[in-house]
Amino acid sequence: MKRNDARPSDKVFSAKRLIPAAILVGALVLVVLFGIDDYISLDALRDNREWLLAQVADHQLLSVLIFMVAYAAAVALSVPGATVLTIAGGFLFGQIPATCYAVMAATVGATIVFVVAKGALHDLLRAKAGPWLKRMEAGFAENGLSYMLVLRLVPIFPFFVVNLVPAFLGVPLGTYVVGTFFGIIPGTFVYASVGAGLGSIFEAGGDISPAGVLTPEIITALVGLALLALLPIVYKKLAGKNLMGGKNGPRRQ
Repeated sequence: MKRNDARPSDKVFSAKRLIPAAILVGALVLVVLFGIDDYISLDALRDNREWLLAQVADHQLLSVLIFMVAYAAAVALSVPGATVLTIAGGFLFGQIPATCYAVMAATVGATIVFVVAKGALHDLLRAKAGPWLKRMEAGFAENGLSYMLVLRLVPIFPFFVVNLVPAFLGVPLGTYVVGTFFGIIPGTFVYASVGAGLGSIFEAGGDISPAGVLTPEIITALVGLALLALLPIVYKKLAGKNLMGGKNGPRRQ
């Protein structure tokens, strides 16, 4: 007769770890059902710009707090529109302040996703995945900060994907937060700069799309920063090969 080694307390603990993830999913469903995500658009910003600017002028501190909370919530719920919010922040608060607000809020929201995913799904993924996960974990354990900076600097993968993947690869929380905070600064600054000049575009009746902001020149600059972030990894590889060659090379008499 087979014994079931799983204790009831373990099952309860596992279920409790899924509660935060269930809350995030439920909140995302409500956002979609009520169409809240429809308001995160440049069209909505253009149509309501006078009212929004008046609110910022009359209630500046409250406006900043609402913006940061909304931004962090959008990132935590993986709602598309963080780019639009960054552009809106540049329009409402200016280039430098919007960059600071957006970076802090995005880091908070991304950290919430990271903690929830690591607590709820990390063990399950490890049990289902093959040896490839352990190899990737080893790479991230050795060069976690460099890899995080590259993932954040180069907009190859969607933001929410980069929020989740490090949680499955055993990236320490501190490394994740630092890599996220500094890695998103250049891209955030670019979008906030666009927002700061959006008033003249609206007045001229022009249109703009978030995708059109990333010009080849900007992408080249971001890729260059990503390559700089990879230099420590390349140096370690080369130094390791030289060390091994020194140890294994022929000795002179």
